[in-house]
Amino acid sequence: MDRRSLLRATLAATALSPLAAPALRAQGFDHPLRVIVPNAPGGTSDILARLLGPELTKAIGQSVVVENRTGAAGNIGADFVAKSAPDGHTLLLMDVSTLAINPALFPRMPFDVQKDLAPVSMIIYAPYLAAARNTLPAKNAAELAAYAKSKGVNIANAGVGSLTHLTSVEVGSALGGEITHVPYRGGAPALLAVASGEADMIINGATATQSYVTSNQMRGIAVSGPKRLAALPDVPTFREVGWPMPDAGTWQGLMVQGNTPRPLVQRLEVALREAVAQPTIAAKLAELGGEPRTEGPEAFRAWLASSATEFGEVVRKHNIKPE
Repeated sequence: MDRRSLLRATLAATALSPLAAPALRAQGFDHPLRVIVPNAPGGTSDILARLLGPELTKAIGQSVVVENRTGAAGNIGADFVAKSAPDGHTLLLMDVSTLAINPALFPRMPFDVQKDLAPVSMIIYAPYLAAARNTLPAKNAAELAAYAKSKGVNIANAGVGSLTHLTSVEVGSALGGEITHVPYRGGAPALLAVASGEADMIINGATATQSYVTSNQMRGIAVSGPKRLAALPDVPTFREVGWPMPDAGTWQGLMVQGNTPRPLVQRLEVALREAVAQPTIAAKLAELGGEPRTEGPEAFRAWLASSATEFGEVVRKHNIKPE
């Protein structure tokens, strides 16, 4: 069973009844919430946090402040939340694939993903978009493979051990030729590197990447996931061009400290569902290439376990080590 099927299979068992919402609303929060994003401003997680913040404020009745705490492949921000008070007021919003990868990447994690963090809900799945600098002669996947074999290609990524890095390593192996992987401190600076011509290409969340393609700052090569992007109908899928890791992508999720009481976790889950269900938010997510995936805590936890196995195999296969 793949990750998408696993999430759908557990959704019915974990979804909160609409009748529970009024009671949960009565369990209010008494001071502002902090949403910790362990990536640089401008990346997918940051965009999503700032988009959802005002809606969470409406649902919960407290202001929401977004803080960027970067470094150590997301561990600095995640560890901050893992060691925060278990009162539901400090949230972690990130590409949670990082939490499935890091235990294989770092022999000594500063926290236990399964014990020190509690899933609230997935938020969205956004496919990866492979995009090249405008001046790169290659205009499609076949030409990119030929160029890589003759000239070599450097691929920017969001950091050593990130899923963008793992996907780039697998795709680079399929392309052949001399491939150089260049890590940056998050997706936003990696995107700027490609847009400026400093790097040749990137495989990154479509949410943050497609605007560079639609504005002609980059050229779209391929997109992961089951279908082409509505905004970029001429860009084929990974499956269509024969690339590995066809379902790789940004799996954004919300978590809290591991000992947070269940009623508070449920309250946050309800608030998140309400926020994502708002027509303006749903339209914006679709515009950004994101598919709402508000599965609850148990489905989220199951996804983390299965993904840790899959991504750990890629880390070991390519002997990827943290910087």
